[in-house]
Formats: sequence, C-alpha cells, structure tokens
Amino acid sequence: MLVNPILNGSNQAIWQAKVAPEVQGRVFSVRRLVAQITAPLSMLIAGPLADQVLEPAMQNPDSTLAKLISPVMGTGEGVGMAVIVAVSGILVAFVGLGAYYFPKIRNVETILPDHDAVT
Repeated sequence: MLVNPILNGSNQAIWQAKVAPEVQGRVFSVRRLVAQITAPLSMLIAGPLADQVLEPAMQNPDSTLAKLISPVMGTGEGVGMAVIVAVSGILVAFVGLGAYYFPKIRNVETILPDHDAVT
C-alpha cells in the first residue's frame, strides 16, 4: 500500500487530462463503480477464508501452510489475516508490474491526446 497514493494520483492525473471536463463526472463514476464492484465479494470471501482456513492453519505449527509461511510471518493468532493482507499486496504488485509490460497501458499518456488537444 506504500505506492498506492502515487499510483492513484498518477492515474487520476492522466484521466483528468484525457477526458473532457463536461463528461468527467460520468466517466469517473463508472470508473469508480468498476474499481469498487468487487469489494463486497472480496469481503464475503476474506472473512470465512481467514476464520475457517487460514487462522486455524497458522495457529497449528504442524500444518503444511504454517510450515511454509511461518519462517516469514510466524504462527499464532492473527497470522491468518496477515497472510491475506500479504498475499493481496503481492498480487496487487504483480498486477501493476504486469500492466507495465503492456506498451498500450504503459504509454497511454503519450498515445491518447489530451482533451484540450482534440478539435
């Protein structure tokens, strides 16, 4: 989450430069909807996953998962939720790095003209 403000700020600046002011409200609301539509689903999955799978597994030092992860995160109460947070962060980092390898995404600022440059 350390780079999140930088990514969001850069992303927002690009969108504001590329989308005409008269439609920014509509475009940004759809953007926000798409970005946040998965939040309820992730909460429905994360709770039971933490409570019923990861917490019990990480509290038992003999479990396969604990043996794999405990050298980095330890074992005990709360470590199951920490695993979810860590894995989520790693996945977000991979998505960001993966997007960087697509030239159309990486170069969108130069590919698309600014809204005030379009006539």
